[in-house]
Amino acid sequence: MSAANLSNSVRSIQARFAVLGQTDFRGETTLRVEGATIKELARFCRDELGFNFLLDISGVDHFGEEPRFEVVYELYNLEQGDHLRLKISVSEDALEVPTVSDIWPTADWHEREAFDMYGIQFPGHPDLRRILMWDGYPFFPLRKDFPLAGRPSDMPDVAFSEAAPLAGGPFVTVPSTATTKDREPRSRSQE
Repeated sequence: MSAANLSNSVRSIQARFAVLGQTDFRGETTLRVEGATIKELARFCRDELGFNFLLDISGVDHFGEEPRFEVVYELYNLEQGDHLRLKISVSEDALEVPTVSDIWPTADWHEREAFDMYGIQFPGHPDLRRILMWDGYPFFPLRKDFPLAGRPSDMPDVAFSEAAPLAGGPFVTVPSTATTKDREPRSRSQE
């Protein structure tokens, strides 16, 4: 990773966009930027600075603070090996962030997960629907005000089944004095 390349990228971003804050910690750079510019900034990072891989988009709930939510973008430049983190704050009253799925296709599922777990909307997303919880589930499980014990649901019992027995299954090691390699489940399938 080239610190000089990353520094040049950060200076280019600062020259063109409003950067609200910068944190450098253990070789990682985080820029806090305005949410209204995230789409244009994302395109600039990809097209002009070479951040051609979106590693992740995640939500953060700062319950009790305003703005309550944060959306974090992890960018990577495959050619230079540079990593850049962008953060935007999102108010609970306006839980909308423009999609970047048209810039990085990998954003599709990341945005769906942030929507499903936090309720953050991504206008312009091609298929914004739940990805982990079922359609119609009225809550957002990763919000800090969601109870640890969960909430009762009207989901029919058909969705739940008994635990599958593991004893003797193809992915269970067998206790013995054999080496780890010989106890490994795939070694039994070759017999």
